[in-house]
Amino acid sequence: MFTIYVYVLDTLADWELGYVMAELNSGRFFKEGAPCVSLKTVGDSKEPIQTMGGLTIVPDCLIDDMVVRETSVLLLPGANTWNDPRHGAIIQKASEFLSLGATVCAICGATAALANIGLLDHRPHTSNGPGFLEMVSPGYQGQSFYIDEPSVADGNLITASSTGALLWAKQIIERLGVFGAETLEAWYAYFRTGEPKHFFALMQSLPSGNEN
Repeated sequence: MFTIYVYVLDTLADWELGYVMAELNSGRFFKEGAPCVSLKTVGDSKEPIQTMGGLTIVPDCLIDDMVVRETSVLLLPGANTWNDPRHGAIIQKASEFLSLGATVCAICGATAALANIGLLDHRPHTSNGPGFLEMVSPGYQGQSFYIDEPSVADGNLITASSTGALLWAKQIIERLGVFGAETLEAWYAYFRTGEPKHFFALMQSLPSGNEN
């Protein structure tokens, strides 16, 4: 079973998590025999946070409650509050995740938080355009590993720009192996283009009984 920890913080960018959380939580397009997935929101305290869209989220657990194993996944969304020192604990936990083979997925401003402690200095990654990390993360030394794409997967590290949420979701789902290959390609093509043919291909790729 995969345990997906979603770090929540004030001004969280709701839309960046939309695709991946909806699919992992619902399991509506999972292949037969896919591993179970458990999603948990995690905070630096149990105090409610308010997202950029105005939603209130009460964390399910604290950082100290997280269990780090190879089947653990940490999602770090964008937010305008990553500079707050209180979030240093989750970035240290992200370092632990990467070291132990667990998966870390960071998007938008969360990539800058990883860059601040050198976690992007020696691995392929992306962020909000060339020069962004240099501007917001003074200690960043990973320029030669920067790839100017919406989302970049490098083993157990998946990073994305603020415009890369869909590809980021695809790469996370692919990493977990919970969709069939045809289902994943059709899902991505449909949400990327909106073309009906991809919707029908998606439906036809599903195990019998999953269509809804």
